This record gives sequence, structure tokens and C-alpha cells, in this order.
Amino acid sequence: MPATKKTHNDSNAMMDAFNDGFSVFGNLFSATQAYWAGMSRYSTDFFIPYLLASEIFNRVEGVRLLEDPPEDSVGAYLKLLQNNLELMDRSMKGTADMMTAYAELEMGGLTDALQQSCFELKYEKLAQYTKRQVELLEMVTYRYPETINAIEPEFGFHFERGEHVLLDETDRFLLYRVAPSLKQVKTRADAKPVLIIPPFVLGANILGFLPGEQRSYAHCYANQGFPTYIRVLKDIDSAPALQVMTPEEDTLDTRRFCEAIMKEHGKPVTLNGYCQGGYTALCNLLSGRLDGLVDAFITCVSPMDGTRSKGLAYFLSQLPPQFNNLSYGTKILPNGNQVADGKLMGWVYKLKSIDHEIPAAAFSRDLSMFARQKDGEYTISKTAAALNYWLQNERYDLPLEITRMSFASYNVPITEDGTLPVQLFGQKLNLKRLKEKKIPWLICYGIGDDLVEKETALAPLDFIDAEVTPFPKGHVAIATSWSSPDSACALHKRFGDGNYRGPVLFHMDMDAALNKAADEAAPKSRPATTAPVKTNVRTAAQTPVKQSRPAPKTPPRKNPGESAAKGKKVPTGAKNPVKLANAAATKTAPQKSGKPKAGSPVSEPPKEGK
Repeated sequence: MPATKKTHNDSNAMMDAFNDGFSVFGNLFSATQAYWAGMSRYSTDFFIPYLLASEIFNRVEGVRLLEDPPEDSVGAYLKLLQNNLELMDRSMKGTADMMTAYAELEMGGLTDALQQSCFELKYEKLAQYTKRQVELLEMVTYRYPETINAIEPEFGFHFERGEHVLLDETDRFLLYRVAPSLKQVKTRADAKPVLIIPPFVLGANILGFLPGEQRSYAHCYANQGFPTYIRVLKDIDSAPALQVMTPEEDTLDTRRFCEAIMKEHGKPVTLNGYCQGGYTALCNLLSGRLDGLVDAFITCVSPMDGTRSKGLAYFLSQLPPQFNNLSYGTKILPNGNQVADGKLMGWVYKLKSIDHEIPAAAFSRDLSMFARQKDGEYTISKTAAALNYWLQNERYDLPLEITRMSFASYNVPITEDGTLPVQLFGQKLNLKRLKEKKIPWLICYGIGDDLVEKETALAPLDFIDAEVTPFPKGHVAIATSWSSPDSACALHKRFGDGNYRGPVLFHMDMDAALNKAADEAAPKSRPATTAPVKTNVRTAAQTPVKQSRPAPKTPPRKNPGESAAKGKKVPTGAKNPVKLANAAATKTAPQKSGKPKAGSPVSEPPKEGK
């Protein structure tokens, strides 16, 4: 009987080992399929822009090679080869680093499985280990993309739904008033309005990230009751006027929108630019065309002097001068107009960071993200899904003349007297004009931003004073992580050891100063600040593509500031509320201006995650 029982147990053990071994082979087959499917998708996302770049390169070189001396072309190609070899070296090193990091996470389980297989002739742990690899690979290859695509209804503004009022439009832009995402909040008609200028390439939706999750830069203002406006590009493929837009037209459209906003609310506008939108907004201001309409300025992670960039500027400097040309990023539309290819420009940023953007490295990085989670409990946060949706889908072509502005800022430094490397209306643009006009400026930057580094964003401090607010994390953290009202660096509060002001609080303080100035000038004429907005402007869903803005039912409150903006004289004895607002803001909220002294590092706000 004991012998029979032992034989039975041995038989079961052999059967279990056989089943486990069969599972191992099945898992290896499934893992291989998932791996190659995932690598194929990651490679496609990376190399499609490469094919576009190759097509444009061949087109431009077909002309240039016939015009330039052969010896110049040979030298340029040799230097380009050297640059490509450096990129290949960085990509291989980055891939090795990412794969090693993933292997270190999984090495413990593999070691235990191999020991059991070799010394005990059992394959249970090896079957479990290979099953885990299948789950991780299928998570990255299949479930992760599905979750990213599913976040689309929650991501961004979705102006087509008609929730946001369309106040005005030109042949190039649409002007929307952002509705609060909190239903109990009512927009205050007489509160100080803010006009947000989003980046051209990255689009406006990153500033309306996840409104339902209270993670949206624009809604941070709207949920405080402020009239919050955002300037949105029309579809460039169907808007010829946008395709050929000049910086001067950009400025005049901004002026028109500021006039419409000020007429609607009776107060000057806070101009707020994010990323590239901050640089174009600065140029608009320095042109003088917004005088009397804008009395406060905010920029977030905006490249003010790209030549100080350690990443992108270095990458551009490594290119032969012949190839550091906008022609290699320009595509020709069916109507013959030329625009800058947004996808190709986004790919340039990937090349700059190729050590962790090359497909094999990116795939291993995402595997590591899920490998740190518990088995069977793999989750994808809405924030991660929305960020990836934005990275994969939000890249837009932009007018060539606007691209030249940014291109100049990354190749020509600001002069010693504070003059920008671009002109508007045939005039030089000097930073010191903001000081002359007494326009307060808040500069926000990301401590971990590797796209617009601190030195690039804070370049104006060499020429004028401005308030500075540093935020932890990278380029879009202000619009994602810190736009949550419960975050450590909430935009409507002060935070950090430096008691820094968030951009929404900066705007709130300016509004309070204007109210105080208006009370002192005419204390009985100002209506209650809780009055909701009353307007007969139709929503985007109800509005034809082109129409003039209908007049509001009730005229906006007239005050000395509004009269001055319209070119009328301020009544004798009345105080100018704009000047009083600037003075009051300076007294009530002292600014952190200038750069820190050598040897005295700036204290940074608390960090929250990576």
C-alpha cells in the first residue's frame, strides 16, 4: 500500500511538472507575440515622423545640392553623419539602461523560478513567472492603448458640446469663455477677466486637461468665478487665413479679443500665455497694440530666450548650419501654402531626448511602470491616460511666420539692452517697455522641465524685474498635477518655503486691487461682485461659423479705466484705476523679483511625485 501511494504521488508530481512545463511554453509563445506587437506599435509611432522628415529632406536637398558648392555639401553631410552617430549611441545606451532597469525589477522572480526548475525539477514558479510576463506585456501592448483612447471624452474642452460661450472670432481664431466645471459656481460679470493664450503646436486642450477631475488650468480661474477666456486656433487645414498668418495679424486679433472682453466686463485683461503662447503674448504686449487693454501678465513655462536651453538649443547647435533651417520642417498644403509640420516638430523633441524616447527604451519604460504594481492589480490612472492621449493626438501644424518667431528665439539671444530677436510692425521689441508701462509680470517655470529649462524661462530677469514662481515637476505639471485645488502647489494659493504665489492667486490679487481702486474712485457706482454674467451671446453649438458678436442685454459698467481704454479723457478728479491697481497690488502682495544672489540657492516648493 505505501508503495502504491508513493507511485501515485510520483505520478501526480510528474503530471504537475508536465502541465507547468506546457504552461511555460504557452506563456513564452504568448509573451513573444505581445512583445513584437507592442514593439511594432511603438516603432510605428516613432518612425512615421521619420518618414515625413525624410520626404521633406529629399525635396529640399534636391534643390540645395544644385545651388551650393559640392565641397560645402560634403562637409555638411559629414557633420550630419557625425550627429546621427551620436544619436545612435545615445539611443543604444538609453535602450540598454531601460531594459536593465526592467530586468532588475524582474530578476528576483526569475532567479527563484530557475532554482526550482534546476534543483527540484519543478516548473511551478517558472510558469507563474512567465504568466506574469504575459500579463505585463499584454497590459502595455493592448490594455494601455485601449485605456488611452477611452479617456478622449473626458480630456480637454470639447467646445463642440456648446458648454462654453463663443464670444468672438476672426478668420484665424475663436474666442471662448470657459464655463466653470463646478456647477455651483457662477461667473461674476464685473470680475477681472483673464485671456489665456495656449501654445500653437501643443494645442489648447492641455489647458483643459481633465475638468471632471478638477485638473484643468483654465478651469482653475473659471471655478473661482472669473471670466476666463481662451484663444483657440481654427482648423488650419480649412482656414487659409491662418495658414499665412503673420505675427502682426496675431497681435491685431489679440487686440480685438481684448477689446471685446473689456467691453463685456468693464475691466482690463490679464494676459496669460502658456509655453509658446507666452512668447507670442509677450511680443504682442511689447508692440504697444495692447496698451490700455492689458494691465497684468502671466507666463507659464514659456521659452523667452531659447539660446539658453541646455537641451534643444544644444541639439540645434550640433546640426550643420545648412540643415538648421525651417525648410526642413515645412510641408506644402494642396493649395500651395506652406506651414510648419506639427508632427515633425514634436518628433524633433523626441530626437532631443532620444535616450528614453527610442521605441525599445520607451517600451521597457512602460513595462517597468506596470512591473512596480502588484500582480493582477495593474491600474492606469486617468492622469497617465490623458497625458498619453495628448502626446499621441495633440500635435498641430502652425503658420510658418509664427514658427519663424520661435525659431529666431532659439537661435538668436536677447541683446544686452533687452531687445528680442523679432520685430512687429517694423519696430523693435524691448523688454523694458513692460517696466515703463508698469505692467506686473508673473513668471512660472518647472523645476524639472527639460523642454523649457529654468534659464530659458527666466531670461527676462536680466533686464527687468518680475515675480517668479517655481513649480516642481516638468513642462505640463502646472496644467495637470498642480491644477488640482487640493495639490501641494495649488494655483490659487501660496506655497513653498518662498511663499510663492500661484498664477490664479496673482490674478485674484490684481482683481482685488482693481476693486479697491474703483471703490476709492466711485464707491457707490460699482455693482455687487456676486452678480452672474448676463449676456445674449449664443454658445458655439448655436452660432454660425462667422458672425459678429451680438450686443449684451445690459451695457457693462462704465468706469474711468474703461473710458481711458477707449481713448476718452478721464473725468477731472477721478483716479485711474489701472494705476491704482498696480500700486495696490505691489503693496498687498510683494513680489519675489530678480535672480538669487550667487551662493544663495532659491528655496523650492515641495515636490509631489515624479
